[in-house]
Amino acid sequence: MAAVSLNGLLMTLIEQIGAAMEHSSAVTLALADASAFDAFKQELKASFSVAVEETFGAVEPSLIPSDSDIENSLNAPDAMVHHILLDGVKVGGAIVVIDESTQHNSLDLFYLLPSTHGRGVGYRAWKAIEQAYPKTRVWMTHTPYFEKRNIHFYVNKCGFKIASFYNRYYLLPDDEEAGSKAHKLEFFGFEKVMM
Repeated sequence: MAAVSLNGLLMTLIEQIGAAMEHSSAVTLALADASAFDAFKQELKASFSVAVEETFGAVEPSLIPSDSDIENSLNAPDAMVHHILLDGVKVGGAIVVIDESTQHNSLDLFYLLPSTHGRGVGYRAWKAIEQAYPKTRVWMTHTPYFEKRNIHFYVNKCGFKIASFYNRYYLLPDDEEAGSKAHKLEFFGFEKVMM
């Protein structure tokens, strides 16, 4: 009986050491060049598909950013495209748009490979983004209403506040600019005031 308890204690200790080591792994950013954009798009879409499938049971293409939506972010003026690295290995990416004049900056797209979810990598990646852009006064981002993991992440982990609820009555700024009358998805808009 004592051997079983000792074995269980040893396994618990090994898990705790593994978790501590995992959270001490280095999360860094590396600028991506245009040659990496195709892989970036595919990884982002695969990552976003997980939540869609968990929520709706099947991947509905209209709920995942389209190639043109992703390309618009990749090629936006002042966009900075980053790989997220865990101990030097690419595990995700982020596109931030930096407005040098106002420092009201946008996290346009952010993804992690599903194998890293729930391990603190996203939070450390977000902190790396904040550190990379220390002059930021306000960060803005948005996520679909059904992305409960993202809502929890932005509000409870990263300190964002819900600033808006985009829907057919209150369109995303991009939809307004395009003159869109039909709003495909509902989104929460978030803001984080830094200074």
